[in-house]
Amino acid sequence: MHRCFAALRAAIPNPKTELNYGSPFQLLVAVVLSAQSTDKVVNTCTQTLFATAPTPDAMVALGEDGIKAHIRRLGLFNAKARHVHALAQQLLALHGGAVPADREALEALPGVGRKTANVVLNTHFGQPTIAVDTHIFRVGNRIGIAPGKTPLAVEQALLAAVPAEYVQDAHHLLILHGRYTCMAKRPRCGHCRLFQCCEWPDKNQWEAKSS
Repeated sequence: MHRCFAALRAAIPNPKTELNYGSPFQLLVAVVLSAQSTDKVVNTCTQTLFATAPTPDAMVALGEDGIKAHIRRLGLFNAKARHVHALAQQLLALHGGAVPADREALEALPGVGRKTANVVLNTHFGQPTIAVDTHIFRVGNRIGIAPGKTPLAVEQALLAAVPAEYVQDAHHLLILHGRYTCMAKRPRCGHCRLFQCCEWPDKNQWEAKSS
């Protein structure tokens, strides 16, 4: 396992989120908006949203309809606008406008589940959490480092298997690997740093196609 993550770090020396944000609040909002949407589209929407409403106070003042006007390109934008407005209200009411560094408090916010909480805890607060999205779920199961039938099972398997020195970066290493190398439909096995670690039975077929 150490060899696998050393290879990933060599391939991705600066693993970090591809969401654009300027504060913990903006990170939280961007991650909520990213559900079932690409980071590229989210960044396009938040460029104007955050310019208009960069803080919880401003987001509450903007209102649901105002938020919708900026995020209509996103899937589920009606629900996302409702959640973003409500979580901004709750941050002001319960946390003085600050994003809490506590999982239970984060998951109590509207629109925030375990994955979103893990991203914020890891990316902003530096906690050794691993958020499992569709990319990490696929990679964990496909290459065999963390098989599991649910995101929670994959998360727990990763936390048990990833060497301690890589846990902090594991989320971003794996998501970027899944996004650009170990893709769902056309994996680039011929260019994969994890080829020797991978247990996927179809890897040789895709190595030939992508070499």
